[in-house]
Amino acid sequence: MAASRGRAKGRARELAPAAASRPAPSPRAGSVVALTGVNTFLGQSLVALLERSPRWRRIVAIDLKNAEVSGPKTRFYRVDLAQPAVDAQIAEILHAEKVDTVVHGAFLAMPSHAAARAHELESVGTMHVLGACEESGVRKLVVWSQTLLYGARSDNPMYIDESHALGGNRQWSFVADKLDAEEQVAAHAARQRGQVVTVLRTALTVGPSAGNMVTDMLRFRAVPTVLGFDPLVQLVHELDVVAAFRTAVDEDHPGVFNVVAPGVLPLSSIVRLAGRLDVPMPQVAAAKLLKLLFFSRVGRVPEQALEYLRYPFVASGERAAAEMGFRACYTTREALADFVRARRQRRAAAPEGSA
Repeated sequence: MAASRGRAKGRARELAPAAASRPAPSPRAGSVVALTGVNTFLGQSLVALLERSPRWRRIVAIDLKNAEVSGPKTRFYRVDLAQPAVDAQIAEILHAEKVDTVVHGAFLAMPSHAAARAHELESVGTMHVLGACEESGVRKLVVWSQTLLYGARSDNPMYIDESHALGGNRQWSFVADKLDAEEQVAAHAARQRGQVVTVLRTALTVGPSAGNMVTDMLRFRAVPTVLGFDPLVQLVHELDVVAAFRTAVDEDHPGVFNVVAPGVLPLSSIVRLAGRLDVPMPQVAAAKLLKLLFFSRVGRVPEQALEYLRYPFVASGERAAAEMGFRACYTTREALADFVRARRQRRAAAPEGSA
């Protein structure tokens, strides 16, 4: 059993999803893939991976800055997705480069203090990317989304599947922008019948590079939680996320898929396993504290995130396993352990006196 687990970890580190069988990859060898958001953890990881893949002849990086890991196969175009009429510029790039597949990953993993800019990037930027894909006639589009869009609710099923309505809080701009982007993608897919459109909804992603609201809160020695609530939390390792995207890029799997890991942990256990102190607070006090930390720019988790400290949003990975052959190599507990290990190593390597 231990040897089997070790081999599974080895495959994850090579960014290869565990699967019993694989359909023949769909894009022709020598195809061109374009990526937006190449400076996210996902974009950096995909660029590094595709640079080594013989299947892809060229990588077209579309962002304000090129990925640090870009190599000889990467061609960078400086594009601000939020600028007016930029869809025509993107369409020209896609057409000139003869792009087969577009990966749209220009989304935020954590709330931003610059809410207006985030809206322009995610809502308006998605509109421009979709317009360019429609104009240029690319064959396939892969879009990053997140399971938090299901919303954290007391009446959520134990495992939320992809047919479940997206019930995230539209009063919170961080969620509302992503909901708008997904709705745009769904409408685009309905119009573009001949185009393969894949949406990957990832659980809260952790690892040496990735972060989210939970990992931001774990920066503090004392972590505020809500008195009387201890929701189950689902995490997924960053290597498994990249493996799922590689499958969606290399093969054709139209539709929406949850990208999750086996197992869940109570929020209190996550805090404890991370070596932090769980401090339950009355809901009103917790909301005020989150608001203060966010607006003072000490933290990045605003009071609107309080529902995620009260209720679960655990998603089912059955469809991804059945149709994509994707199964995460790391459990929720193992993903958390790897995040904690990497954080401790960084602290041990940091100069004395640094934060």
